[in-house]
Amino acid sequence: MKLILFDCDGTLVDSHHNISEAMRRAFAEVGVPYPGDAATRGIIGLSLHAAMAALAPAVDAATLKRLEEAYKEHFFRLRHEPDFHEPLFDGIREVLDALAGREDVLLGIATGKSRRGLEVLLEREGLKGHFATIQTADDAPSKPHPGMVLQALEETGLEPRQAVLVGDTRYDMEMARAANAWALGVNWGYHPAEMLREAGAHAIAEQPATLPDDALRLVGGRQVA
Repeated sequence: MKLILFDCDGTLVDSHHNISEAMRRAFAEVGVPYPGDAATRGIIGLSLHAAMAALAPAVDAATLKRLEEAYKEHFFRLRHEPDFHEPLFDGIREVLDALAGREDVLLGIATGKSRRGLEVLLEREGLKGHFATIQTADDAPSKPHPGMVLQALEETGLEPRQAVLVGDTRYDMEMARAANAWALGVNWGYHPAEMLREAGAHAIAEQPATLPDDALRLVGGRQVA
């Protein structure tokens, strides 16, 4: 049996425009200078507290908490606006459907999203039944801590060498490596491929169509290098 764990934002769904918009609104509401969309793109994948601390390192704890609460409120409002758009990347649904149909594969998610936000996404896309294990920012320390991967392994009864984490950021690659699992980067997300390689990616999936073979080739290895 093999476990393929997926990051969400930047790997399964294209969401940076919504995350950036919610950040812009949150910083404006609290009155803290917004560091820009490029900075926000760089922290996607972290839990909200870690992300906000990276974006606003000079503010005190109370202001940081206000930023976090403002972000959650603005993202909730965005989700209910008529032009809200958070699409799966082209080809991802086909990948998930194909892998979920295999008897030798379990699928999971390891994401910096909140569980509530992830459940809304999975319900909207009709994907809730695809995943045997789901790890969120509510369940473990922020990436790159290996907690999400280790908990997924415990839930599924598998060993690290039987698991591959698929993600688009260096935090994903570092998390997989810290858990002694395989690390597969994707070339359509928010961190460039070279950054993923520097963070320890064992391979890079160039497009969703190659992802199943790339993941299964890695996890079929006898020992994580």
